[in-house]
Amino acid sequence: MLWIKAFHIFFVASWFAGLFYLPRIFVNLAMVPADSPAERARLLLMSRKLLKFMTVIAVPALALGLYLWLGIGVGRGQGWMHAKLLVVILIVGYHHACSVLLRKFEAGTNQRSHVWFRWFNEMPVLFLLAAVLLVVLKPF
Repeated sequence: MLWIKAFHIFFVASWFAGLFYLPRIFVNLAMVPADSPAERARLLLMSRKLLKFMTVIAVPALALGLYLWLGIGVGRGQGWMHAKLLVVILIVGYHHACSVLLRKFEAGTNQRSHVWFRWFNEMPVLFLLAAVLLVVLKPF
């Protein structure tokens, strides 16, 4: 079980590296001047590659977490696990929102400012903090 936990933590940390960085690229994309198509293209390429990496890394993170919960029984029937599962659903939704935002940038239809993306960029920090606190403290 410790090997499964270790790999789960590794994949979650790797996934979050992307969740922290991709929205930061969005901040930069939202600030690209109209007369800088090369800069925009470079940032879009970086965003696409990072989103692919994040998606590939998210699969084992989620699969190992599900195995710990359903296969081994970690947190089964405990309130903290239900709260953590809600946080995980929010994280997956955030990941999906990043892919939707990237498609809008690619299509040239983004209407949001760099300030909005700066706030959007802070959400994964809160998700990670909530998940860690729930797992470590098991408050209920």
